[in-house]
Amino acid sequence: MSGPAEIDLESAAARLGEDLLAGEWTLVTAESSTAGLIGHAITMVPGASRYYLGGVIAYSNLAKELELGVDHETLVAHGAVSEPVAAAMAEGVRARFDADLGVAVTGIAGPDGGGADKPVGLHFVGASRRGHPATVERHVFQHDRDGNKAAAALAALELARREIRAG
Repeated sequence: MSGPAEIDLESAAARLGEDLLAGEWTLVTAESSTAGLIGHAITMVPGASRYYLGGVIAYSNLAKELELGVDHETLVAHGAVSEPVAAAMAEGVRARFDADLGVAVTGIAGPDGGGADKPVGLHFVGASRRGHPATVERHVFQHDRDGNKAAAALAALELARREIRAG
């Protein structure tokens, strides 16, 4: 994977795994723009099966609706790359797997697809903790496509760690 050298997904996933094990949490992922990169990083860590239940790659709007339960009207009103959709993805995947924590990413990796309101590199990262409203962060990364995907995956892993520590 090309991208910024400071993005170390495997180490971030290992730290997340330690936190998940310590708290006896389970984790699931819903990925759009990262297309499985978060799940890949998590499963590079030996023993990830003790806490990682799986994930959904919901690249299209139809997949977001059918696989994650994202409301069609939410997608129409806000677009796939939005805070409400990231929240709905995280909540949907967590509920479908009955996990303790669901993490989701939706964004525009580039190099095209962006616009004035939603530039290339824009990503929304969401987390849904059992019994709590979803948390969503907005990021605009300025790397190439691979770098934007890696940065978004890292942001998701870090948000998951903060959610575990908050819970």
